[in-house]
Parts: sequence; structure tokens; C-alpha cells
Amino acid sequence: MKDEIHTLSSGGMSAIVAAHGAELQSLRSADGHELLWQAGPQWPRHAPLLFPIVGRLKNDELRHQGKTYPMTQHGFARDQRFNWVERGPGHCTLALTDNAETRSRYPFAFRLTLRFLLTPSGLEVSLEIINTGDDMLPASIGAHPAFNWPLTGGIEKEIYRLTFADDEPAPIRRLRDGLLRAASEPSPIEGRALALGEQLFADDAIILDQLRSTSVRYAADHGPSIEMSWQGFRQLGVWSKPGGAPFLCIEPWHGFASPMDFDGEFAAKPGVMQIGRGEKRVLNYRIGLG
Repeated sequence: MKDEIHTLSSGGMSAIVAAHGAELQSLRSADGHELLWQAGPQWPRHAPLLFPIVGRLKNDELRHQGKTYPMTQHGFARDQRFNWVERGPGHCTLALTDNAETRSRYPFAFRLTLRFLLTPSGLEVSLEIINTGDDMLPASIGAHPAFNWPLTGGIEKEIYRLTFADDEPAPIRRLRDGLLRAASEPSPIEGRALALGEQLFADDAIILDQLRSTSVRYAADHGPSIEMSWQGFRQLGVWSKPGGAPFLCIEPWHGFASPMDFDGEFAAKPGVMQIGRGEKRVLNYRIGLG
């Protein structure tokens, strides 16, 4: 068990990272308050890593050079065991390299590295994708942390809101059967504020594909709060399980589900990044505590 998880600590804060999926499994404030969803029966994950896709592909198939490969929702990284590269009191690094199992679903060479750094004010996560092959590497990647909603007892869920760093006037996107609908919808965000309620997610995730902000604050009018910030990500998903669940996911993405009318090769799919031979792409996000 010791080799399967690593506990970070800094300034009274603590975090747990697992080798399975390089998944963050716990994030506690200095007063011992757990902020991360603890994989209850409504949804059995904490903060899965989305790679090499975000969302679903049509027919759960990845197309490349005329061939099709099976690729389930959000990709395979969240269910792969990462190798420990480095571990210390307040940090750790894990890596996943392509192998026979990944190549049967995703015919590309890569190295995916995650670095976690815990500070007294929050958790910093760096995601690095390196193209170790000879061909262009098409990929998407996303974070999917689930926070307790409410963050603490005694506060009603409907008191919480998301406050973005900038006005977000653009329409949002929605899914149908896991695929991106063609038509956009008016945004429920008023200026910079999104009032939270279970009814928001009756139609699945809220997808901001024309995102202006690089940070958002998740808070009620009192009690603990979370500030999520990111670099390199271009979209944001906000999700809770339709029908109601005590968690809220705030998800920086580079990529999104296939549009319903898209039938092309994966490399041509909207939202996919292209990483050249020997090149790398680095993205970062931070979970700050208030």
C-alpha cells in the first residue's frame, strides 16, 4: 500500500496522491477539513486525469489513418498505474509512458508526467506531455477535481456560487449522449457570477468553450472557499451528477467531446492539440484555499 499512495504535507495542509491514475485523492486544509469528494456511491472517483481525450468520441472509437481504435470516455490515463519519479514531504512526480495496452487504443508514443507541489496556501499541479515518437502527437487533456458541495456542513448548496476572474458572456455548450450538441445555449453566468444549484446539471455538464478567465472562485458567503486557476487550458467544464450529488467538479480542459456531426480522424477533431516530434506541452492548474 505504501507504494500505491504518497502523502504530501506543508504548513499543516495535507494531500494524498495515488499511483493509480496519478489521481489526487485527498486535500485537507490546515484545520483538517477535507475539501475533496471522497469517491462516494454517487461517483466513485476523486479527481481523475483525462487523457488522451476529454469527453467521448463518436461510437467510442478513435480514427487514425483509416483504422479505428477503441477509446472509452475520458481516455485511459485515469485507469493506468503511473510510475513514481520523485517523492518528497511536500511534492511528488509521476509518469506514464506508452505501452502495449495504450498503443492498442492510441497508436502514439508519449510520456505523460504529473508534478504535485503542496504549499501552505494550496496545491499546484503541472501536466507535461512529450511526443517521444516520430509522428505528430494529437492529444487532449483535462483535470476533473471534485470538491465537496457544500464545502462544510451547515451551509446550503444553493448559497454557493462560482465567481470568474472576467466576464463570461459567451454562450455555453451542452452534451447529448456524451457528444457535443451543434447549437450553443445562452449562458447562465451573469457577468462573472454563476449561482449554483442542482438544476444546472439536469442537462449534464456546463461547457465553456470560449473561456476568457484563467481563474474562478468557488465559495458561499461564509466558510472555506477554493480558488482554481490554470494556464494552458482553453476550456472549462463544470459538472455535478444529474439528479443531485454532494460534489462539484471544476474542470480545466484542453479539448472536449466530439461534436455530434464529426466523423473525421482524431487528429482533425476540434479541440485537439498537435505536439510535434520531440516537442512537449506543459499545462498547469492550482487549487488555492481561502
